[in-house]
Amino acid sequence: MAWRPNRRSFIKVAAALGASRVCASFAQAVAPPASLLSAPLEVVGDWGGSLPDSAKRVVLRMREACLAGVPLLSDRQPDRLRVENRSKGPPAIWLHSDPATTGWVIVDIDPRDWCKLAYQFGHELGHVLANSWNAAAWPRPPCQWLEEAMVEAFSIRGLAPLADAWERNPPFPGDSAFAGAIRQYRADLVAQYQKAGGQPRFVDLAAWFAATRPALDAARGLSDFLGPAVIVALAALESDLACVEDLGALNRWPERSALPVEDYLARWATSCAEIGAAGELPARLKAALGVG
Repeated sequence: MAWRPNRRSFIKVAAALGASRVCASFAQAVAPPASLLSAPLEVVGDWGGSLPDSAKRVVLRMREACLAGVPLLSDRQPDRLRVENRSKGPPAIWLHSDPATTGWVIVDIDPRDWCKLAYQFGHELGHVLANSWNAAAWPRPPCQWLEEAMVEAFSIRGLAPLADAWERNPPFPGDSAFAGAIRQYRADLVAQYQKAGGQPRFVDLAAWFAATRPALDAARGLSDFLGPAVIVALAALESDLACVEDLGALNRWPERSALPVEDYLARWATSCAEIGAAGELPARLKAALGVG
C-alpha cells in the first residue's frame, strides 16, 4: 500500500527539505571560489615512456610549490588547466579560444624527466598567473622580455619548495633522494643566468638595462642574455610573497606588453591597486631598472 503523508508528517518533510536547501545554499555561499591553485587539471598528449598519471603527480606538486600561500587575486584566470606533452616544438602557452576558459600548457619532455617537466610547467604556469593564456595574449615587444624574465624567476623559485616537499613526502614511493636532483637542476639554472649569457657583468640592473635596452625592446622570447633581470626578479620573489602576488595583476590592460617599460610598470602598479595586490614588485623593478 502506498504511503500517504498526513498533514503533520508533510510539515516535517517540508521543513527538512527546506533546511537541507538552506544548508546547501549556505555551503555554496561560503565555499571558496576556484583559483589557479585549485582549478581542475588534466594531462594529455604523448608521454612516451612516462605514465600520464605520474606526470600529473609532478605537475600538481609543482603547482602547489609555486602557488601555495600566494593570494590569487586576478579576475582573469582560467577555470581549468590542461598540460600536453608534444615531441616537437618548444614549451609554450597554447593561445586559443576553444575551450575558452581553459589554460593550455605545452611541454616537451623525455620519459620521466621530472626536473624538466616541473621547470617547463612552472614557467608556463607563470604566464597563466600573469594573465597570458588565451587567444588575446599574443606576446608583443617592447616589454615581452620583462614578463619572460619574471615567469622564469617564478619557475626557478618554485623548484626550491618542490625539492623540499619531494624530500619530505615524495610523490613516488622511496623517491626522497630525487630532491637532490631537483636542487641541482635549480642551481644549474641560477648559475646559467648569473653568467648572463656571456654578457658583461654589470654593477646593477640599471646599468645593464641602459646598455641592452635596444635588444630588449626587440626581444620576443626567453634567452640567456636576460640573466640579470631573471636574477633580480628571483631575489624579489623569494624575499616576499607579495611580489609573487603582484604577478596576477599583469596584462590587465588592452596594450598588454606593447608599451615602453616606463608605461608598462605604471599600468602594472595601477592594476595592482585595482585588484588589491601589494604593488611591491613593479615598485622594486622600477627602482632597479632606473626608470621614471
